[in-house]
Amino acid sequence: MTVDVDGAPNAYGPDDSKALDYELNAHEGDPPRKTNPIVGYLTRNDDGRTPILQGPDDPYPGFYISTSAFQHPTRDRLDPRKYCNAAKINYVVRASAAHNLGVRVGDFVVVHSKKYDKTVYGVVGDTGNSKGSEGSLSLVQGLGYPFKDGKNDSVDDPDIVIRYFANTNNQFFDTQEDLNAAAETADLDDQF
Repeated sequence: MTVDVDGAPNAYGPDDSKALDYELNAHEGDPPRKTNPIVGYLTRNDDGRTPILQGPDDPYPGFYISTSAFQHPTRDRLDPRKYCNAAKINYVVRASAAHNLGVRVGDFVVVHSKKYDKTVYGVVGDTGNSKGSEGSLSLVQGLGYPFKDGKNDSVDDPDIVIRYFANTNNQFFDTQEDLNAAAETADLDDQF
């Protein structure tokens, strides 16, 4: 599982040393290339390459507005708080197999680390990796991994188990505490 920081307001910026990830990683491809389309943050419509910067009243003025597939339904697209914050919310990137079984963006997941014997609640927060082998920074930290950003960290052993629960959530969360409370009261019966 690689660490995903998309949606965090400090995910990408003009100075890689201050951001949670390298700007290059916001581009499509494996490996990503500067010439490939940008998928990790908003750009101006005029060229698709000029980042839209956060303003003085946003969480990280001057940083790019990083996006995620799971979004607040009524907040403006230029509000960094519209997107599922990878630094604060446990989320996974939806695998194609889960999508094919009806799992939607926003649905609940339960994730377990065999190495640290920890289990956490989360949501499907993003898409774009058919294997689903990405999790938010908050998720991997909650599972016990000592990661600080998305630059070079990943769980390389087959250590993490994800259980998806289709059609279980239609609510956006700004805090992990609210997500946990909602997941605890949800009917997370045996699915897959």
